[in-house]
Amino acid sequence: MTATQALIVQPVELALAGPVGSFDAYVDRVSRVPMLERAEEQRLARRFRDETDLEAARTLVLSHLRFVVHLARGYAGYGLPVSDLVQEGNIGLMKAVKRYDPEVGVRLVTFAVHWIRAEIHEYVLRNWRLVKIATTKAQRKLFFNLRRMKRNLTWLSAEETSAVARDLGVSPAEVTEMEQRLSAHDLSYDPVPLADEEESYGPASYLSASNADPAQLAEDEEWESTSSDRLTAAVQELDPRSRDILQRRWMAEQKATLHELAAEYGISAERVRQIEAAALVRLRRLLPATV
Repeated sequence: MTATQALIVQPVELALAGPVGSFDAYVDRVSRVPMLERAEEQRLARRFRDETDLEAARTLVLSHLRFVVHLARGYAGYGLPVSDLVQEGNIGLMKAVKRYDPEVGVRLVTFAVHWIRAEIHEYVLRNWRLVKIATTKAQRKLFFNLRRMKRNLTWLSAEETSAVARDLGVSPAEVTEMEQRLSAHDLSYDPVPLADEEESYGPASYLSASNADPAQLAEDEEWESTSSDRLTAAVQELDPRSRDILQRRWMAEQKATLHELAAEYGISAERVRQIEAAALVRLRRLLPATV
């Protein structure tokens, strides 16, 4: 390790040594990580590119963590924890380090902006609403630009809508649609009623039940009634022992076991099973005859 490298790595290790108890403590730690000179940055980038030196990549990442914090704070108005935004931005920073080419002639911080913002944007779009608010590339661009522009505006006038559409290269209808999405709120499908209310009034309250047809309800009730009557009549056609075994094995709330019935009738459990099986076969034959 060279003397210059030692001067870079040692403060990094000291700055991030030990547990970080809060986001403020994390910000304080990363702000104490020294920035890299251009020559050192390029040297480390070449080592990672040519030799897959993970320590070099780690130093590049650590020295730019403060920049991720700076970018993430710009998205604090979306109602998401800044610490989560920083975490997503750090993923973008690592992707940038992996793809950075020192021969292009730009600093890593310039190259990494795109990757850091891309990860933060994706996180915001995934978590800002339960329902996705933007899916296409054009909608995502419109979402972030319109959200930033509307911080000091109410509903856009026709002239303002046209100007925004012209600036962003989209149609006025798309601007209006995105503005409506930004102003909307998630609504629970089946919300829990409040303490002083007996019913909830979410979207589920206005959907008809699948069994709400009175004619279907009457038909189902009649079918259940006639099926029960047919089953009762068919069971009565069995001999008393078969009927008792079948009822106690299939229709009683507390079902009897084969061994309990065998002890009661003085026969083997296998014989009880045979009587039960024969009774079921006869029931299947009797039920169609009672229709």
